[in-house]
Amino acid sequence: MVSKRLPLFLAALGLGCGPGVSSPASLGTSPPPVQPRPSSVEPAVFKTSLESVGLDGASLDRTANPCGDFYQFACGGWLAANEIPGDEASWMRSFSEIAKRNEQELHRILEEASKQASADELNRKVGDFYGSCMDESVREAGGSRPIAALLARAGRVQSPATIGAFIGELHSQRIWALFDIASAQDFKDATKVIAQLDQNGLGLPDRDYYLKDDERSIELRRSYTTHVEKMMQLIGLSERGAKAAAVDVIAVETALARVSKTRVERRDPKGLYNPVDRAQLSKLAPEFPWAAYFKSLGVATTPQVNLTSIPFFEGMSPLLRTVKPVAWQSYLKWQIARSLAPALSKSFADESFRLTSTLTGQKEDLPRWRKCVRSTDAALGELLAQPFIRSNFAGESKQAAERMVHEISRAFATELGRLDWMDDATKQRAREKLDAMAYLIGYPDRWRTYDFTVNRKEYGANVLAARAFETQRDLAKVGKPLDRDEWQMSPPTVNAYYDPQRNHMVFPAGILQPPFYSVKSSIPVNLGGVGMVVGHELTHGFDDEGSQFDGKGNLADWWSPTVGEAFKKRTGCVASQFAEFEALPGLKLNGKLTLGENIADLGGLKLAFQAYRAMRFGAAEVTEASGFSEDQQFFLAHAQAWCGQMRDEALRVMVATNPHSPPRFRVNGPLMNMPEFTEAFQCTAGTPMRPANTCSVW
Repeated sequence: MVSKRLPLFLAALGLGCGPGVSSPASLGTSPPPVQPRPSSVEPAVFKTSLESVGLDGASLDRTANPCGDFYQFACGGWLAANEIPGDEASWMRSFSEIAKRNEQELHRILEEASKQASADELNRKVGDFYGSCMDESVREAGGSRPIAALLARAGRVQSPATIGAFIGELHSQRIWALFDIASAQDFKDATKVIAQLDQNGLGLPDRDYYLKDDERSIELRRSYTTHVEKMMQLIGLSERGAKAAAVDVIAVETALARVSKTRVERRDPKGLYNPVDRAQLSKLAPEFPWAAYFKSLGVATTPQVNLTSIPFFEGMSPLLRTVKPVAWQSYLKWQIARSLAPALSKSFADESFRLTSTLTGQKEDLPRWRKCVRSTDAALGELLAQPFIRSNFAGESKQAAERMVHEISRAFATELGRLDWMDDATKQRAREKLDAMAYLIGYPDRWRTYDFTVNRKEYGANVLAARAFETQRDLAKVGKPLDRDEWQMSPPTVNAYYDPQRNHMVFPAGILQPPFYSVKSSIPVNLGGVGMVVGHELTHGFDDEGSQFDGKGNLADWWSPTVGEAFKKRTGCVASQFAEFEALPGLKLNGKLTLGENIADLGGLKLAFQAYRAMRFGAAEVTEASGFSEDQQFFLAHAQAWCGQMRDEALRVMVATNPHSPPRFRVNGPLMNMPEFTEAFQCTAGTPMRPANTCSVW
């Protein structure tokens, strides 16, 4: 789905700039295409080790053929030496190791804050929130008490009117029964903020798990049913009552799954844009008490909302009448317990982890301190980020990232001029979008404030208060001027994103860390690492989804018909190519689901390479690291950033639900389409990394 962000990796859419941030529009005329170094001037060769330029020689598998499987060549040593930790479903050399390091720093900050009686609001609030999470004795004594009042009210719903009104109360605390609500930019006028309603309400990761009859899906549904039964017993139902409740829950969620869009369908921006006024909404879904619902959320006067799926809301509405009240009571109680389980006693957390383990293969639950760091970051992210930034984000990182953005923007402008499938008029509109693209680096220029009370002895209440505050903060934006500088990730996050409606890229401080970026690494290595990240996010503005939005962030058809057809042909090549990759024996990637991210990987790597060449053009000295040229160092840096392992169960969920390809194919897929790679490693035609048919979009 085109949403407020398109993240770089797991864990998925007026251009203001923060302090020190400028728009690529200020770059001026694009330079000429990057040429090889003049043959008449032979640069001196400085020989050194891989480690000295920022690469890891131990991660290599020198027995592998780089032209057969470059991922194995670059990462085989790392894969052999690194097992997935018991409390992880996957482990990445870059993302996971940086995240672990960042998490440990946040842990240090929070431990200090929780032990100090500080008068400083920042330290006191994050310290008290974290401290309440870590106080297991209080949490155990509380059991399910934090959700007792909600459960009692769920048990009293009887009619569509009472069900709908109660769902409004749940949504105010971000318990997404049936559907969810959020502020969103109007697709046709990105300066306007409107309310948006989206399908939701399922407990399994995807609608298809409810509808498919393959062995894996049937087994997951069986495990899920048992999980619901046990959770319902924990909130006080008898064994018999819990079994009956689980049957009702599965029936309601299956009915919702039948009317839900597939993940591929949700990648179509035009299909997600269905603005309706309140009268039309009541006609589409007449059983739901919309007036009372909007009033309970404080948006009673909003004249228009966007529906991401008309069939979903048309199909949801009759359920309020046809499903028995007792089944609704069970479904709503389940949504409450499922959503808040991590904030309750250990028995709830353990049962919640049991489902996680079934889905991902994760062997051990996270230690309590890691859960509490993540919970504090989710609730108070921009408070917690401030001490993190002071101790972990050097100014040179911001400046280096800015320079890379400039160079990669120049490379894209140059590539536009070379395209033979795009006419001049469409090229000009693409340049206008590129010129309007902004970027935010490191952290926001204005820190968010969190106006809710934190009680050191009430973790469950703190979680609910944080959720209620976030809902109010978000919905308060409806009808107000757009804040184009708002961040949608906390600065310590190891990720990045492009927002197609704000037409900006965001690079949190959390990802501008080794091995993605280091002041000690060489230009080829930094560009192969974080440079590819920058190029990836920039290319999202021109992938199969982002290309449907113009430079102002509006959903608009700015392509000529002929160019549009040529673009579809090229993106179709990418979809078909990746659809042939097997994540596990018999499990192929969904080329249509992963198309946007694959386009961004292909374009991002190409742009980063061109930018690296531009930054090294005419250098008096080149570096040879353990026998590898600078071009080869660039490609090794890219690959080693994606060295990773995933449990089979997690890999299956990823293939079914994630718009990103698994790490192996984020390396081999783009590289087998790059002539610069095959030249660097002298791959002969017909080898796996130099196939006969290749794809190129940007």
